[in-house]
Amino acid sequence: MQELKQKYDCKMTQLMKAARSGTKDGLEKTKIAVMRKVTFLHRKEAPGDSEEEDMGFLEVMVSDMKHPPPELGPMPDGLSPQQVVRRHILGSIVQSERSYVDSLKRILQDYRHPLMEMEPKALSARKCQVVFFRLKEILHCHSMFQIALFSRVAEWDATEKIGDLFVASFSKSMVLDVYSDYVNNFTNAMSVIKKACLTKPVFLEFLKKRQMASPDRVTLYGLMVKPIQRFPQFILLLQDMLKNTPKGHPDRLSLQLALTELETLAEKLNEQKRVADQMAEIQQLTRSVSDRSSLNKLLNSGQHQLLLCETLTETVYGDRGQLIKSKERKVFLLNDMLVCANINFKGQLEISSLVPLGPKYVVKWNTALPQVQVVEVGQENSTYDKDNVVIQNAGAKKHVSSSQSSNKVYLGPPRLFQELQDLQKDLAVVEQITLLISTLHGTYQNLNMTVAQDWCLALQRMMRVKEEEIHSANKCRLRLLLPGKTDKSGRPISFMVVFITPNPLSKISWVNRLHLAKIGLREENQPGWRCPDEDKKSKAPFWCPILACRIPAFSSNALDLQLGAVVHNPVQSSLLGFSAVSTSLPQGYLWVGGGQEGAGGQVEIFSLNRSVPRTVKSFPVASQVLCMEYIPEKSKEEQEQFKAEDSRSAADQPSAPHPTICLGLQDGSILVYGSVDMGTQCLLSCRSPERQPVLCLKHSAEYLFAGLQNGTLAAYARNNGGLWDLEAQPTCLEVGTGPVRTLLTLDDTVWASCANQVTVLDAATLQAQQTFEAHPEEEASVTHMIKAGSGVWMAFSSGSSIRLFHTETLEHLQEINIATRTTFVLPGQKNVRVTSLLICQGLLWVGTDQGIIVLLPVPRLEGIPKITGKGMVSLNGHCGPVEFLAVAISTLAPDVLKNDKEEEGGQEEKPDGPSPEPSALDKPPAREMRKKGILLQYRLHSTSHLPGQLLSVKEASPAPGGTALEHSEEDGSIYEMADDPDVWVRSRPCARDAHRKEISSVAIISGGRGYRNFNPSSKLPACSETDSTLLIWQVPLML
Repeated sequence: MQELKQKYDCKMTQLMKAARSGTKDGLEKTKIAVMRKVTFLHRKEAPGDSEEEDMGFLEVMVSDMKHPPPELGPMPDGLSPQQVVRRHILGSIVQSERSYVDSLKRILQDYRHPLMEMEPKALSARKCQVVFFRLKEILHCHSMFQIALFSRVAEWDATEKIGDLFVASFSKSMVLDVYSDYVNNFTNAMSVIKKACLTKPVFLEFLKKRQMASPDRVTLYGLMVKPIQRFPQFILLLQDMLKNTPKGHPDRLSLQLALTELETLAEKLNEQKRVADQMAEIQQLTRSVSDRSSLNKLLNSGQHQLLLCETLTETVYGDRGQLIKSKERKVFLLNDMLVCANINFKGQLEISSLVPLGPKYVVKWNTALPQVQVVEVGQENSTYDKDNVVIQNAGAKKHVSSSQSSNKVYLGPPRLFQELQDLQKDLAVVEQITLLISTLHGTYQNLNMTVAQDWCLALQRMMRVKEEEIHSANKCRLRLLLPGKTDKSGRPISFMVVFITPNPLSKISWVNRLHLAKIGLREENQPGWRCPDEDKKSKAPFWCPILACRIPAFSSNALDLQLGAVVHNPVQSSLLGFSAVSTSLPQGYLWVGGGQEGAGGQVEIFSLNRSVPRTVKSFPVASQVLCMEYIPEKSKEEQEQFKAEDSRSAADQPSAPHPTICLGLQDGSILVYGSVDMGTQCLLSCRSPERQPVLCLKHSAEYLFAGLQNGTLAAYARNNGGLWDLEAQPTCLEVGTGPVRTLLTLDDTVWASCANQVTVLDAATLQAQQTFEAHPEEEASVTHMIKAGSGVWMAFSSGSSIRLFHTETLEHLQEINIATRTTFVLPGQKNVRVTSLLICQGLLWVGTDQGIIVLLPVPRLEGIPKITGKGMVSLNGHCGPVEFLAVAISTLAPDVLKNDKEEEGGQEEKPDGPSPEPSALDKPPAREMRKKGILLQYRLHSTSHLPGQLLSVKEASPAPGGTALEHSEEDGSIYEMADDPDVWVRSRPCARDAHRKEISSVAIISGGRGYRNFNPSSKLPACSETDSTLLIWQVPLML
């Protein structure tokens, strides 16, 4: 026994040493140290554990007595404020991990072990294995992490390092494997628990007793969901730690790498959870459909992808707009059809408090996606052919005949536009009455020009309120026009379905996804992307960009113009409707520049406020456009700082300039244009030193940088007006002997490339800080640099590789060969060169000289943007090199996301206001509720202060406490109306908890020669026209 104990202690010493090392392979060393001798290990032999679950995993018994949980000691004196904060964050990590491990132990000790030992069994051993699948392995991973964390916490005040421990513990495939198995099985485990609760009272009673006996009353579901939430919690803690770790700290790079590992792990688990939930929803829907129906065969074909599903409220309205009934429906948006189902919840309430109960569905209708149309209030005439389509209201018992429907169609909410037109007609009548009143000879208190003008003002206000009601009707109402059967005369009958969404975000999401799903059915998007897997059958994920359109880059086909550069000028348009904002490309204008080498240049401006861009302006420039730079308007904070730093008086302070667009030309010209809407006024122009071609432009807060052909970096300072002082001699910096091909501005530095080297300069003093070699071959010039997180990706003039460098240490971190991703599209083509780079929303876009575009996933957060997946290859590309890749981003309709409290901010709340309801529009119109008529009033609450006698059939009662005539609200005046909530109150929010968010609409633009489809099975031409072409991809809105 003594000898066995010594061997055990020896092995645990090896385990501790490997875990304490904290190196990247620390976990592998731990595993090797444990597996060499297994005298102190035992394999799982619990009842019900199958060979599949074992998978060679070795269970390590870690004693709390021998390895107590980590605990942070007392704080030493003399720590800086940042060190104190980092110490507190470490304490949060220790406490969070201890709580998490305790929860895992509770699941096993309080639920799994008793259920396995219970006689008679409430849950079979096989079902126990399903419910608690991989929980023991997850606990073992975190027990090992706790051992290493214990030693790291003990050494904290001496080393202050924690990042490498996270990398060592959570970068191994075994962690991803056990968590993936758990996440993929989670829905199945909950289904087993739910079924057991419904069929076995003993099991239900067991769960209730365990919950009541726990100190925090957390259910089994509440405990089992914690592994799914664990890595997002880690990410938040490490983000806080990184914010409080200064540059140059030995732990900073390790923290960034750890953040990358955890984000990658969390993204993979989220995607697996999403796919598992999607499959579960489709299976649940399939079970509700008859086996013989065509819908059942379609759902079982495996060709359908669930894009969106949500519980919406269907509403049915009567002829006068009154609400007849409403009922909750489950609506499923698949990649090619829309399905609506009734929801049937079955089960006891006490069960739903222990585990979420999924509903059963009864399909009400389904229709092909191309036949579904979104109809906004007031846009009906432009949506369908009114002469050839009969509209019926879904759910109404009596349908309107075709003869009646031509002039009287009720589409959901009250006839808001008809009421608005009535108000406009009434205003015209009242204006005529006002003219007649001006001809009166007598003077009357309540019948004079002041009163008449007040009527006009009141009607104008009512019109504004009606317009706001129309706007609100579009906020949370999804109105769909669906195909029906033909009538007796053969005319098609369509029916309108009106859903109330939980909040404006939901409405935006549905309109956007419906629009993109229809585009996704086009031949060029079937498929649009391919994953380079061995089986070549992996489907592109639902969030992948969709090719929305392809357009000629220049309106003139007479000249053979080459593409040079493109920029997006975001401009908000208040004229766009709700659906137009949700479906159009990012708002603003797209500037495209190019020309002929040695000849003139051309600039084309496209309007993006629609689903397909349209040319709005085209003008020539003196020489070929090589580069462009969009310079936004200064923020309010920057303007205030600029004013504070300027010693001049406010009277002499010039106004801040509007956004501008800078062009760099082949002949050395730099042109600055105003970018207000479509304006193309040239504000400034100059020539570069020695008239060198301007290859690249970048700006910082103080300078406009121009990279020139002769290896010079020219820096133009701002003048007093905020524009660039192009007349003054620029500051010239010699970067090298070759051309400065690309520039990159970071927080406080500027990176300039020359040949295979990159020079880092201080953005304020323009002093060179450091020069490093980006590629070992001198002929491989750096052509592109793009930043993401704490890294910079670079592409080169030769070779098929892209390289990643750290922004702080300039260390080379990763190299990726793009040719390995493109060979299965063009077999045998190994000489691939990268011609463009772009990073947007966690995706690295890579354009090649073969016209192929590769998409690689990168982390979004502050970590290192390492590429961890295989990515995708677009089957839509160009016939020649991808000359540029650009992104267009605009904030989506910030006004429609406001709730009503925000809109009414600053207005006085009325004490007699109505109680909150889903929407004021669901009530009968105010015109019908107030049978005595609407009282017109805008500013006048009383006319007693006006001269003249009172026209009234009633005698005015004397005012209390005095003899003066002081009439009340009803003093015979038809124009007065107290603050009536039925008329003046704005529509209520559709969801009181719908807080305002900022949503970005994103599109990606690529430019090159012609269009090419790389799908060998497609009927589209392999390579079409060779004129310069723009391909525009739309990215689904991320809500």
